[in-house]
Amino acid sequence: MKIDLTETTSSKINQALVSARRAIGTPAIGMVLTLVIVTDEENAYDALKSAGDASREHPSRIIAVIKRVSRSPRARRDARLDAEVRVGSDAGTGETVVLRLHGELANHAQSVVLPLLLPDAPVVVWWPEDAPADAAKDPLGALAQRRITDGYSAERPLDELAVRAATYSPGDTDLSWTRITPWRSMLAAALDQQPAQVIGVTVEGESDNPSCELLAMWLADRLAVPVERTYSGGPGLTAVRMETKNGVIVLDRADGSLATLSMQGQPDRAVALKRRDTAELLAEELRRLDPDNTYESAVKFGVEKLHTGGEVKAASAASAEEKAAEGGQKAPAAKKAPAKKAASK
Repeated sequence: MKIDLTETTSSKINQALVSARRAIGTPAIGMVLTLVIVTDEENAYDALKSAGDASREHPSRIIAVIKRVSRSPRARRDARLDAEVRVGSDAGTGETVVLRLHGELANHAQSVVLPLLLPDAPVVVWWPEDAPADAAKDPLGALAQRRITDGYSAERPLDELAVRAATYSPGDTDLSWTRITPWRSMLAAALDQQPAQVIGVTVEGESDNPSCELLAMWLADRLAVPVERTYSGGPGLTAVRMETKNGVIVLDRADGSLATLSMQGQPDRAVALKRRDTAELLAEELRRLDPDNTYESAVKFGVEKLHTGGEVKAASAASAEEKAAEGGQKAPAAKKAPAKKAASK
């Protein structure tokens, strides 16, 4: 069931929610949290679909906040709120409210959202893209116990990691971190099966992929060993190699779906390590609402502390070209390491 409201208020939206529940015969509220999505028109459909799929595991009231940019000065001065209320099969297992804020009201979204929050229930705010620099100090972020960003959608993902580290507050997390949960579980299990001192690690994956950097920082922080970051054609993370005193442990995933785990003295094993969609990532994050101390420690480790072998090679090649240009000679072509064949996403 859908109800469209034009030039409305938060009070009228609450009344529409009650009326809609009664109309479909479900007056009781069985939702466990409020999920606030801050997005734009371009990304609203995908974000709402992912949230709706995640609500099948976590019944919730989903509030999408869409700030409409007004073109003329007069329109920017006019404040208007339009809303769309969805319940029943149109809203997954909970309720969905789509808010479109026009004019000056877009700068005061928290005043509209606050009356719509479920009483005595946790609040989670998710920015699928364009997250604020300090999520905890954002007016909407301040309402939440949990704040979810996604560094992968940033224009400069590695710079975004530095921002997240500098402004971290308990309750912050990032979907770039959630994407590597299966990798972290598999690597920890491998070390449990073959306990030995790790003396070095290599993490291979796409360049400018924050998940690769976070995995490398997590390993460097937890194992206190040198971690080399190398590059491949992807997709995403492609391999992790851990040098131990008892041999080498390799987790290799070339196609983004099936990985091979190799350990000294044991046969190679195929393990499922597929790339998950946004709904699965969001559902995982909604399972826990307490601060993630492991993520805090990893993101604060610092990208600059990693030994990025690929960047060193690139810098050397650029230096050779500059010297050759000064001498009027053509620089020799740099040898490229064979990259793994990229699989289609």
